[in-house]
Amino acid sequence: MSSNIRRFVLPLLTSVIALAHLASVAALGQDAIHTPAQLSENSDFHPGQYSGLPYEFGFQATLIDQNLFKFHSLYSGPNSLLSRNENEKSDTYTLYAGVRLRKGVEVYVNPEMARGNGIGEALGLAGYTNGDVIRNPALGMDPYMARYMVRFILAAGHGTEKVAESENQIAGTRPTHRLVFTAGKLAATDIFDLNSYANSTRTQFMNWSLINNGAYDYAADTRGYTNGAALEWVTPKFAVRIGRFAMPLTANGPDLAENISKTYGDQVEIEVHPHFSAKLDSAVVRALAYRNVADMGSYRLTLAMAGPQLPDITRSRQPGRVKYGFGLNMEQALGDGGDTGIFSRIGWNDGATETYAYTEVDRTFCLGAQFSGARWKHRQDKAAIALVQNDLSAAHRDYIAAGGLGFLLGDGRLNYAPERIIEAYWAHQVTRTLAYTLDWQTIANPGYNADRGPLSVLSFRVHLEM
Repeated sequence: MSSNIRRFVLPLLTSVIALAHLASVAALGQDAIHTPAQLSENSDFHPGQYSGLPYEFGFQATLIDQNLFKFHSLYSGPNSLLSRNENEKSDTYTLYAGVRLRKGVEVYVNPEMARGNGIGEALGLAGYTNGDVIRNPALGMDPYMARYMVRFILAAGHGTEKVAESENQIAGTRPTHRLVFTAGKLAATDIFDLNSYANSTRTQFMNWSLINNGAYDYAADTRGYTNGAALEWVTPKFAVRIGRFAMPLTANGPDLAENISKTYGDQVEIEVHPHFSAKLDSAVVRALAYRNVADMGSYRLTLAMAGPQLPDITRSRQPGRVKYGFGLNMEQALGDGGDTGIFSRIGWNDGATETYAYTEVDRTFCLGAQFSGARWKHRQDKAAIALVQNDLSAAHRDYIAAGGLGFLLGDGRLNYAPERIIEAYWAHQVTRTLAYTLDWQTIANPGYNADRGPLSVLSFRVHLEM
């Protein structure tokens, strides 16, 4: 999409949707305000039905305050998380706007702004502690367009289901058997590697290893977005998804490749809903495979080229180099309308080529649980805990131990040990739109280094969504 369209057409569309929303509210008074429960009872309702324009219009703001406490450290390097008492704040703001142009055709735009900093400038950890932090300070803090995308929905069988309004989803009904084609600028993880209990740094776990599969080096720019398209075949019992997205031009880079036929990330995911117990709802199991093609460096080749010098991954970069990996993602509701449940992810990638887009993890395993506040008479509250272990491939490990730097890691040397993480949080829903969260993370062997840590991070989060 050209810069002129981004600058003028998309803001104009957002303004039109906002005016339609205000007109609907003015015409209906308080009747225009519906809670999620009311929407599920009458999900044919959409906020613009009286103004003739089916649309979704929402907003979120999230403030995260994190405190790192000084920890044991025998040494540090250029990309180390420094051992010190440190406090950092980040805040993000996103506008969610969408219109249904006709049945089965929806357009969405998401202007966004991300500000503030993360502890250690987002260095020194594979499982970083704040998913809202932008890893490239040079990008600045000006507003940007996070998403502009179109979604086509085609019925592929009989039956419909109700849909409540949510982020980038217009209230109404949709086919239970459907083909969905999504294209534009978006996040690959809007469609792939979803999990009901561990997917949002703004309302759930904050650690990168929990909001997504750490070994899934999905195509994205520094902010986590990309250009591309995905096709989904969804039924009540299974789903199949395929997608191709643009890779960044450089590792952790802000600019995306324009030629998606030469520099890209492909992924395929199969989702099934097995019944493990007659007393429980069906589980959800997603199996993922991905393959990236980009101008990537090789760890082994870099080490062979280094000689007496420190290895530099950029010296071995070669267009068309391939990185591939796999993931398994499971969730099982245990009651309370699905608000209590368990989840797990397993991830593996070849670890031969440099980490390019997400984080420096080649193997990962996590296991966690979420508990509904109904168990302590606060129905909308949530509490959760999860354990994570991240590992590097042998080649990646040798590169870091020899003094090489990734875009996140590099202590100058390495006494290798798996990075192990525990995160626990309690989220209190103050009102329908406002929630407070207290979060604690402890990380053993930060950056896979047994000579450093363990460390603790205490966080406080405020999330407003309306």
